[in-house]
Amino acid sequence: MDIVCLDLEGVLVPEIWINVAERTGIESLRATTRDVPDYDVLMRQRLRIMDEHGLKLDDIQQVIGGLGPMDGARAFLDDLREAYQVVILSDTFYEFADPLMRQLGRPTLFCHRLEIAADGRVAGYRLRMKDHKRAAVRAFRDDLHFRVTAAGDSYNDTTMLGEADRGILFRAPDNVIAEFPQFPVVRDYDALRAAIDAKD
Repeated sequence: MDIVCLDLEGVLVPEIWINVAERTGIESLRATTRDVPDYDVLMRQRLRIMDEHGLKLDDIQQVIGGLGPMDGARAFLDDLREAYQVVILSDTFYEFADPLMRQLGRPTLFCHRLEIAADGRVAGYRLRMKDHKRAAVRAFRDDLHFRVTAAGDSYNDTTMLGEADRGILFRAPDNVIAEFPQFPVVRDYDALRAAIDAKD
């Protein structure tokens, strides 16, 4: 039995923080896991910037409310689920992802939780567990005996790609591609589906 694990941002939906940076004019919020390999460093940086500028959860959710899946993402996902069990493994937060999950037909999502202060400020975050993408793929493969294909675009996806039976970089930036040449690179959903369907 095969299972497909996909990252959310950059694979199915636009990068949330890039859109927040564009909407607010706070350029320092453009950094993503495509740029900063250490997720804790990146999130502490984001929380500090949000506090400095007085951004609250509602501000981020308003930006997300105006986003939709990437062109072709819903059709790709619907078609993929006809042949495979699909799980979205993401380093986003349930408080951010809900409107996007609704537009994608509510696929299974494993991600994290935010800590929200009484005034609506994002006070912190709780990781499901450290390196949860790799741990999930390992459990699917070793404990549940699935053959796992994983696709993502960022530094924080590379451990799950390495743990999977087949790991694929999807529309990854040049810096990630250069550092992880062991993973094939695809640029569109047709090529991603072909790579998922390929039998070794």
